[in-house]
Amino acid sequence: MPDNVVLNIRFHPVGGEDISVMSGDFDGEHEALEAIARALDERRSLVLARARYNRETNMNGLVINLANVVSVRVSKTDSAETGQYL
Repeated sequence: MPDNVVLNIRFHPVGGEDISVMSGDFDGEHEALEAIARALDERRSLVLARARYNRETNMNGLVINLANVVSVRVSKTDSAETGQYL
C-alpha cells in the first residue's frame, strides 16, 4: 500500500487568519474534501493523525474544531492560488 499524499489544508475561520496544516491522512484531495465535508455535516471536529501545523518538522495528531470555519482549501502544493475549495 503506497504512502498517503501530503496535502496542504488551509482553513479560513469566521474571524482571524487562515490556518494551514500539512496532512498525510488522505490518499488525495478528493478523499480529504469528503472527510472534511462529512465532519462539517455531522457537526464534529476533524481528527488528523498525521499532521504538521505551521511547518513543524514532526507529524502529530491534531483536532480541528470546524464550528467557526467558513471555507477550506485542499491542495498538493502550498499556494494561495491552487487547490480545491470546500
